[in-house]
Amino acid sequence: MVEQATIVLIPARLRSQRLPNKPLAEIGGVPMIVQVWRRACEAEVGPVVVACAEAEIAAAVEAHGGEAALTDPELPSGTDRIFQALKRKDPAGRFERVINVQGDLPTLDPAAIRAVLAPIEQLGTDLGTLATEIEDPDERRDPNVVKPVIASDPAHPGLGRALYFSRATVPSGEGPIYHHIGIYAYRRAALERLAVLPPSPLEQRERLEQLRALENGLSIGVALVDTIPLGVDTPKDLERARAMFAASHRPIH
Repeated sequence: MVEQATIVLIPARLRSQRLPNKPLAEIGGVPMIVQVWRRACEAEVGPVVVACAEAEIAAAVEAHGGEAALTDPELPSGTDRIFQALKRKDPAGRFERVINVQGDLPTLDPAAIRAVLAPIEQLGTDLGTLATEIEDPDERRDPNVVKPVIASDPAHPGLGRALYFSRATVPSGEGPIYHHIGIYAYRRAALERLAVLPPSPLEQRERLEQLRALENGLSIGVALVDTIPLGVDTPKDLERARAMFAASHRPIH
């Protein structure tokens, strides 16, 4: 089997209602987007490019040795942003798999980035993503926590196929409920198809972009992981991330 080339793309933009200029917020002595870029590099799955809407983000990444691609600031979603960056960075189509890592996950375990490829490689799905079992009862009811409905695969422990995603507490009955982690791996052909599709009815109803893939017949595999990375969306999240870096004594380089 010929190994397929993988690229990691990190969409980032300065427009954030709850935390203005979020990608440039300092964490551990450098901008947050630089910390995310470093975690992606540590995964060692392929080159890492920040797909950024503004030149300020590109300058911050490049100042620390990273690679950036400027994208149209009016693009409506991170999927659109990584697709445009992919076309600009790889017009020849050398990279056959694309990993989308959110730009607000500075504490992300690099192993999780590697894990998101497993559904594509082992289940043959069009997309891969991550989830972890919910332990906190409040999370089960929280509409801000997205829950995937997963059909497990007995032949591949820790992997399954996503049947649906919802903000509601699903499925009903006894058994585990899962917390979706918004990191994705795409087969390039799946990303190319998804990026040109219009928003779907269930996507608009649930406000979940991944439902566009399921409604249009694309398959999504899920790898189960043990931890949820801290997403930095608010000033309180930012302080938590700063405290975590201070406690971990990560080197600044």
